[in-house]
Amino acid sequence: MTPPLPRSAVPPVTAAGLPALQRRTSAVLVVSQILGGLGVAIGIALAPMLATEVTGSEALSGLAPTASVAGTALLSLPLAALMTSRGRRPGLVLAYLIGALGGALVVLGTVVRSFPLLLLGMAAFGAGSSANLQARFAAADLVGPERRGRAISTVIWATTIGSVVGPNIAAPAGRVFRGTPVPESAGPYLWSAAAFLLAGVVVAVLLRPDPLLTARALAPQSPQGERKRSLRAGVAAVRESPMAKLALVAVTVSHTAMVSIMVMTPVHLGGHGADLQLIGLVISGHIAGMYAFSPVMGWLADRFGRLSVIGLAVGLLSTAALLAGTAGPRHSQTALGLFVLGLGWSAGMIAGSALLTDSVPQEARAAVQGLSDLTMNAAAGIGGASAGVIVAQWGYSPLNAIGAALLLPVAALALRRSLRPSAAGA
Repeated sequence: MTPPLPRSAVPPVTAAGLPALQRRTSAVLVVSQILGGLGVAIGIALAPMLATEVTGSEALSGLAPTASVAGTALLSLPLAALMTSRGRRPGLVLAYLIGALGGALVVLGTVVRSFPLLLLGMAAFGAGSSANLQARFAAADLVGPERRGRAISTVIWATTIGSVVGPNIAAPAGRVFRGTPVPESAGPYLWSAAAFLLAGVVVAVLLRPDPLLTARALAPQSPQGERKRSLRAGVAAVRESPMAKLALVAVTVSHTAMVSIMVMTPVHLGGHGADLQLIGLVISGHIAGMYAFSPVMGWLADRFGRLSVIGLAVGLLSTAALLAGTAGPRHSQTALGLFVLGLGWSAGMIAGSALLTDSVPQEARAAVQGLSDLTMNAAAGIGGASAGVIVAQWGYSPLNAIGAALLLPVAALALRRSLRPSAAGA
């Protein structure tokens, strides 16, 4: 096991120089997030179609994006362990490199018509999403609790550019490969790989000094003197903190409810006569709700407290489920519901991530953050897979009702904690 870097390996940072370092770190992460988000969005938009092309079966089309989600979840803990021992920079760079390799494997699997190789590539491709998720925590390393929500939200906001642009340039990116052995449908994954590589280069060259190692150097020495890297350590740290439990549940449930409803909305719209252009507009509005208003959610979390914004997330997600679940053939109401769903996700993700970081000691943060990404992606994968079965058996409205019901534990925990005097500042 690689030993953690000693404090002496981190260049000294004075209090006067810390604000400038915070701004520089945020700027580097924003650039890498734009590139990484672009890479993810280009590839994910085409995953189901590519699986159908390789297998000839629409029934297997959902396995490609599921493999990507599984890869994101499974890589969360190893990357967190690496970051705990060596810092954010090596972990983020490795994640982007694995994501780039995954993009290349997807192309190779398509060329040789190997579905297992395609799925392996999609799982590795999920590392790009892991890097993007971990970047939000890297943005919070050097800021105090009073600005942590805004720091996280700035990095999440940067994802807007890639997430909106990526799906719209996927087709032109594929046409570049006409006349080559690379199929047009797979060609965009090479552009995704290039975007991941560029993001990795940006982090490797510019994310210096490492924000996590610098934060540790500035923090008081831990009495344990040991960095906690394992899954067991992350679980133990969460178990010891009621606020961390609430944060973990809030992030996981917000993400699961959003994914479960979102993935079946195109099917619902198509069943009521919507064309692909309208479906694309609805999903674009949903993505705008997720990312474009992140700075507002970050400011609210810092100004009014994490618990208040988690409560706002519960209200928004419940309203979204009500709007979408009762929309029927009214496409405008479905679109409004999906937009509000994105806003609710943003509130839950930002406030929950900030509260999680606030609630655990410095030496356990990377392990707990990795645990958070593991649980939310695993739960969302199960929710997304189950959503199709629920809609097939009972319909889109019951799916929304179940999504709203998932929020009840979050509401109960948030209310319980808010009534305690110790939670006043949360």
